[in-house]
Amino acid sequence: MAKIAVIVGTPLKDSYCEALGRAYQRGAESGGHQAWLFVLGEMQFDAVLREGYRREQPLEPDLIAARDAFKAADHLVFVFPLWCGDMPAIMKGFLERILQPDLLAFQKSGGGANWKVYAGKSARIVMTMGMPGWFYRWYFGAHALKLMKRNILGFVGIKPVRSTIFGMIEAAGDDKRHVWLREVEAMGHAAE
Repeated sequence: MAKIAVIVGTPLKDSYCEALGRAYQRGAESGGHQAWLFVLGEMQFDAVLREGYRREQPLEPDLIAARDAFKAADHLVFVFPLWCGDMPAIMKGFLERILQPDLLAFQKSGGGANWKVYAGKSARIVMTMGMPGWFYRWYFGAHALKLMKRNILGFVGIKPVRSTIFGMIEAAGDDKRHVWLREVEAMGHAAE
């Protein structure tokens, strides 16, 4: 049995990203896994890291719960839309806030150059976007995906990081959206 934290990184409530996150959680639970779901648009927290990495910013109760699940999880799932070529600001702020205490503690301990404080965890990124997924990868170089994989998750030791892109989301009909929900539910069942 895997422990899985699913993070839906959009401020929009009742979004398709939220439906994908819930499908992953449903699949994980039907596969016998423990899954926590965090819908950032429903959580109460300041998404701005006010002091940077100079001093710790106390976590709000919703962030404490998310950080505890993040630390306990074997597998992390991030579901978010592509906005202006990147993840929504609430997602980036969430990551900065929950990673800050561990990175500050590591920095103060004089641990050297190995920041891999979350080694041993794997992740899945599920992105939605208005353009074709192949075009995003080819023309735009999948910038937000690389940012998540290398600069954030890889930096703290999370690997492997797999990704799924659902493009042309606005043009997709109900049938296609249901197919994608079933795909994500199957990923959750397999904890991948």
